[in-house]
Amino acid sequence: MNLFKKITIVTSVAAASFCGYAQAQDFQWKEGKSNGYTYKYVTNDPTSARYYKLKNGLTVILSATNKEPRIQTYIATKAGSKTDPASHTGLAHYLEHMLFKGTDKFGSKDWAKEKPLLDKVDALYEKYNQTKDETKRKEIYKEIDKVSGEAANYAIANEYDKMMSGMGADGTNAFTSFEQTVYVEDIPANAVDKFLAVQFERFRAPVLRLFHTELEAVYEEKNRTLDDDTDKVYDKIFETLFPNNNYGKQTTIGKIEHLKNPSLKAIREYYDNYYVPNNMGVIMSGDFNPDEMIAKIDKAFSYMKSKAVPEYVVGQEKPISSPVIKEVVGPNPESVMMGFRFPGATTKDARLLNLIGNMLTNGQAGLIDLDLVKKQKLFNAYAFPYVLKDYSVLILQGRPTEGQSLDEVKTLLLQEIEKLRKGEFSDDLIQSIVNNEKKSIIQKDEKYSSRASILMDEFTSDIDHKASLEYLEEISKLTKKDIMDFASKYLQNNNYVAVYKKKGEDKSIVKVDKPTITPVSVNREDNSPFLKKIQEMPENTISPVWLNFDKDIEKSKVKSVDVLSVKNTDNELFRLYYYFDSGKWNNKMLPLAAEYLQYLGTKDKSSEAISKEFYKLASSFNVSAGNEDTYVSLEGLNDNFDKTADLFEDLIKNCQADEAALTAYKARLKKARANAKQNKGTIMSGLRSYAQYGSQNPFNNVLTDAELDALKAEDLVNILHDLFNYKHKILHYGPKSAHGVASSLTLIHKVPATLKEMPKSKTFAQIPTDKNKVLFANYDMVQAEIFWVRNADNYNPELSPTISLFNNYFGGGMGSIVFQTIRESKALAYSTYSYFGQPNKKENKNMITAYVGTQADKLNESTTAMNELLTTLPKSEQLFETAKSGLRKTIAAERITQDGIIFSYLSAQKLGLDYDRRKSVYDQSPKISFADINTFHDNEMKGKNYTYCLVASQDKVKDEDLLKLGELKKLSLTEIFGY
Repeated sequence: MNLFKKITIVTSVAAASFCGYAQAQDFQWKEGKSNGYTYKYVTNDPTSARYYKLKNGLTVILSATNKEPRIQTYIATKAGSKTDPASHTGLAHYLEHMLFKGTDKFGSKDWAKEKPLLDKVDALYEKYNQTKDETKRKEIYKEIDKVSGEAANYAIANEYDKMMSGMGADGTNAFTSFEQTVYVEDIPANAVDKFLAVQFERFRAPVLRLFHTELEAVYEEKNRTLDDDTDKVYDKIFETLFPNNNYGKQTTIGKIEHLKNPSLKAIREYYDNYYVPNNMGVIMSGDFNPDEMIAKIDKAFSYMKSKAVPEYVVGQEKPISSPVIKEVVGPNPESVMMGFRFPGATTKDARLLNLIGNMLTNGQAGLIDLDLVKKQKLFNAYAFPYVLKDYSVLILQGRPTEGQSLDEVKTLLLQEIEKLRKGEFSDDLIQSIVNNEKKSIIQKDEKYSSRASILMDEFTSDIDHKASLEYLEEISKLTKKDIMDFASKYLQNNNYVAVYKKKGEDKSIVKVDKPTITPVSVNREDNSPFLKKIQEMPENTISPVWLNFDKDIEKSKVKSVDVLSVKNTDNELFRLYYYFDSGKWNNKMLPLAAEYLQYLGTKDKSSEAISKEFYKLASSFNVSAGNEDTYVSLEGLNDNFDKTADLFEDLIKNCQADEAALTAYKARLKKARANAKQNKGTIMSGLRSYAQYGSQNPFNNVLTDAELDALKAEDLVNILHDLFNYKHKILHYGPKSAHGVASSLTLIHKVPATLKEMPKSKTFAQIPTDKNKVLFANYDMVQAEIFWVRNADNYNPELSPTISLFNNYFGGGMGSIVFQTIRESKALAYSTYSYFGQPNKKENKNMITAYVGTQADKLNESTTAMNELLTTLPKSEQLFETAKSGLRKTIAAERITQDGIIFSYLSAQKLGLDYDRRKSVYDQSPKISFADINTFHDNEMKGKNYTYCLVASQDKVKDEDLLKLGELKKLSLTEIFGY
């Protein structure tokens, strides 16, 4: 139930255009008939998608795959913020929230008594909406709060979430964007009948209950966007690119004045207008028989009646004839974002925009990758296509290095655009992109969830699936001149919008003020007859599948190095890892060397040439050094396994020190370190590490400024040259057998007779949480972010079943005690949770964490509410049984596959286990009673000390309030970051 982030939309919509096939194919729309239903399909479609149109106009798209006993489902409406009424922006989004509240059949324990009160709330909101006098508005709101509280006595909060959780559903959520509102579930394959019964009822006649508390959650969501400079930049660039189109005139979350003046009447009108079958789609991918599934869906949704949808008039934009420059200010690091306008998603030019995005940024061999990132001319830079229905946008963004102006950033980005117009790019770049898209197609087809996402985005954007499948063949035929002509048509020096994100205080921010809300009843112990009916519906049993590490993992050796391998029998992809059980704690320079490698070449090849060669092979590499683990990962097509491994071995063994690259890298590191101090999320990570380990902790275990200045290129290169001389393992997932991997790597991966031990690791001991403390960091923000941290006892595997069930019940989802109490009942936060975390190594301690992100003026109420829950565990037998059932069903339908098997094995080893730990949770959880988890709660949480990690504006919180929580320590950024 979230505002779908804009950058995510780009990824999924763009991905739809990559859904092609690995070889040139003849794609044609055909018609098929089966089980009494007619459907359309595209020949040679790797997703085998069937397109049905039911009698009432409902679109159903089914893509069957039986790799896992689960189904990804989307119920999508072609309506989003662009179809919001101009007088009620944000309406589509908060309607999305309300569609979790139930109907007259569920979500209520006495509809006959609840309805008159809800009708009264409706009337009060209309009166509130039309009243201008603030004194009278406050009086009306008091009455809204009073009557809403009375109505809540008959409401059953989160009953939808209880039903889905009880089925073993995962990822229960929804999102709203410009032109789509989508309801998301990932369900076990045996829960289809229950799922469809719930969705039938959900969309039949939604009731807008618990509205004023949910609207407060939307207020919180709005305030979170006010603290996010990236959101503000996107809003500004769309506002400027689209002054006439609703992409720019309306934001998804809406205007503050509209959020403050909601109309339930307008919400119902919107629902009646847009939530009609001819404007909706049901998209599923997973383990099912499509002939059986379409009949079930038809039966569930045939009650819906087709209806004309209000005409949407596309706001037409005039061409941009001169650059338009805007500014946004805020506490985050400076940047430049640029946007060029393109035609909408259904056009050929929008498909070609995806190619342009890859030519500029593909992570390895794009123009921006090679010219600006590898050469470190900018701190970072990228480009990507933002494909929407009315119009599309090419977005470019760059961050300056130290001392660089935003004008210089913009100029460097424009120079890369000019290279497209002039044809100053490699002749084989287009073919390399085609090769990598072929690999991408295989990757996307691996998971049922990605299939469903692609098909859903195509549906809401009206993209022709056949055209998407033909994309590879389409771009394969393009010439350099075609690209130059295309760039000259759309990408000039004068037809763009640029937003300069500058450092400063945003004085234009007007937060949504906190209304007075009396906590409402959530009636945890009550169940509607409908919920009982769903629970009693029969379902086939899904038997869990446990890992057997001895059987599931093939083993071999390359001299003294162990090879652990899982065979890929599905496709031609491989993933290869060199794994070191050591990292930054052994050598603080290891992460720096790992990152420095991307800027280095060998005696025979430049860094740019190596990147191009990897990209031509449709392969890639990454070196990642964490605190206690280091991974060198290679991935690509199996046909290129030997070439990929050999290319990387040559690079790491023969990379040459580059002083110029190091000088630029040091400057980037210093800029990155400065930027980190301007990021509230990173600051909070530092506070949490401080709470766990004290003043000297893993977060600030970094080089000092003096050590960084003294760093030499030879020091880093020597670390890289010597890396494979240390003890490590080889991990592999791919078509080769373990023996085949060993045979190939014996010739490529040179292993010395004796492998060395890494330098002794620095140890960080978790400190006792011996008293209540507050660690405070000042940040210019509207909200306050609070984490509770407590180091508990040492790891005990016997507690895993109790902990898993406790987390499911207490703080792990929208149906949990924490979410129900703090958000649903008290409207104190948009996001809140709590969990009891077990460590990843048997020597370490468990950790208790709780979180609330809230308005600063709700700090006292929010901390009190969470502390009450940490002190006394509310009892709900119904919720407890739902948590227990859902936990077992989720585990039963889970399949750990591919290289996940190897990583599960390594994780088990660190915990001293030689078995799949999920089995004990599955077997033991039925025996656990509420009394058991209540005892666990009392032993681990009640009356315990906590460290409160708080990031907020010092102007919006009071020291006396913080001192009530515990001993107050205000940390400087130097104390937090170590530099």
